[in-house]
Amino acid sequence: MYPITYDDVLAARARLRPFLDPSPVRHYPPLDELVGHGIRVLVKHENHLPTGSFKVRNGTSSITALSDDEARRGVIAATTGNHGLGLAWSGAQRGVSVTICVPRGNNPEKSAAIRGLGATLIEVGDRYDDTVAACRELAERDGKTLVHSTNHHEVIAGAATMTAEFLEQAPTLDAIIIALGGGSQAVGAAVVRDALKPNLEVYAVQSIGASAQHDAWHDGVPRAGASVHTFAEGIATGSTYALTFPALRAGLEEFVVVSDAAIAQCVRDLWRITHNLAEGSGATGLAGLHLLAPRLAGRTVGIVLCGGNLDAARAAIVLSGGTPE
Repeated sequence: MYPITYDDVLAARARLRPFLDPSPVRHYPPLDELVGHGIRVLVKHENHLPTGSFKVRNGTSSITALSDDEARRGVIAATTGNHGLGLAWSGAQRGVSVTICVPRGNNPEKSAAIRGLGATLIEVGDRYDDTVAACRELAERDGKTLVHSTNHHEVIAGAATMTAEFLEQAPTLDAIIIALGGGSQAVGAAVVRDALKPNLEVYAVQSIGASAQHDAWHDGVPRAGASVHTFAEGIATGSTYALTFPALRAGLEEFVVVSDAAIAQCVRDLWRITHNLAEGSGATGLAGLHLLAPRLAGRTVGIVLCGGNLDAARAAIVLSGGTPE
């Protein structure tokens, strides 16, 4: 049912430990008041990790699992930013060559940060799914190890370390709401839940403008190349994936969608209440909690501020009350 085991998660945690400190969990009473329904909200600040997102877990898990030969040949990946940042950062720690493919017109600040960490950046494809296809061809041509942002065992194991850590920090957690792009974090949460706390409920949320995974989860039909339109680029994918789709179908309590306007409002609310600037995907968990709050009344619910890499142009629009196109 699941592409990884809890033993895989434990192995990833051991590999990550020399490189990454735990991300903090914070409780903000005004956030409880905002959500209402007697819910106690705990925020897992993955935006405080190196590179500003949980994806550094995935990158470090993948890089540290390479054989010596694979490390010599280097790795390549497609990304809209955070996966590439995580790989670039962890590659620099081990001295592994990293090549990152991004869509044309990608978030300029994320692209600059990837280059700044020493990775080779290639702009190719008008959509993320096109970039993935081009990246695969380059991997075969150059003999590099392809590290898919989702469809990769060590990526999923790395993402799962977040939930294992969260439950150690907050053992009373009743539910966790995760913004979903490819599904590595949600699948990881389900694996950890089954091993450590079977009554923990795992929920997923997407933007309505990038709802391929949500739609597939509800009707059971995989998707590929669906249209995407959301400013939350961290979850802007139009396809399901072989390693995560069956596991999401089996492991999620519910899967919902929210509007970009709701996501933008949650960016503003998180800034006002926590003084953390979330990127769109980083605020999507809170947007999902607003929708799910009636069914979670009176419980302790975790949301994941999974990334804080909102570019300056979009930040200006959101913080002035707008929603980026």
